[in-house]
Amino acid sequence: MYNSDIPTRAELPTSAQLLRSTAIAIVAAAGILVTIVLPAEYAIDPTGIGRMLKLTEMGEIKTQLAAEAEADRLKDGSTTPAQPAPATPSPDQRSSLLTTLAGLFVSPAQAGERVVLAQAEKTDETVITLEPTKGAEYKLTMAKGAQVTFDWSVKDGVVNYDMHGTPGPGAKEKSYKTGRAVAGDTGVLTAEFDGGHGWFWRNRGTKPVTIILRTKGAYAEIKRMS
Repeated sequence: MYNSDIPTRAELPTSAQLLRSTAIAIVAAAGILVTIVLPAEYAIDPTGIGRMLKLTEMGEIKTQLAAEAEADRLKDGSTTPAQPAPATPSPDQRSSLLTTLAGLFVSPAQAGERVVLAQAEKTDETVITLEPTKGAEYKLTMAKGAQVTFDWSVKDGVVNYDMHGTPGPGAKEKSYKTGRAVAGDTGVLTAEFDGGHGWFWRNRGTKPVTIILRTKGAYAEIKRMS
């Protein structure tokens, strides 16, 4: 900082230049919001540019899958933050509650051991049958940073899907990837936080379909949520 000269007042930008630069930045941000962000995230396309770039379809898929997942959870009696929990917890809920309470009192050494066990490598093959209009959600219990290699395929049809993660009961889901009328997918699922990570599939066809899901990596268990 001592090797440079202090700029003179003439070298500094004027108030008019600063206002012009600020206005240009605001206009550019608004343009990006209207033409890219709103169509891709919420299927709102007031200019029509999003549909030309095929971004609106992405937003439609996201909103459709989110609505379907929420409708399925409500139909199955799942609770949300706006709804009171059932008066008598189910066995699964009691088990989850005991696990949570136990985690509050474990020592740091025990906590470290629990994380290691959660990240032990597992391999599973899960077969899921979906009747027409029906959906199913499967999640892997994973620690933050854990990775799972997955491969799933549909026999005799296609499905809509949403790959997502949930930090805990009542928490907001994070969508990783979505698709419509897809016959399969493969890749690596990386957990961005501790919790459940997996897929929700919906059969929009007129015939039953079978999904074969293969998983290999660091997760504690795989279970059906709905």
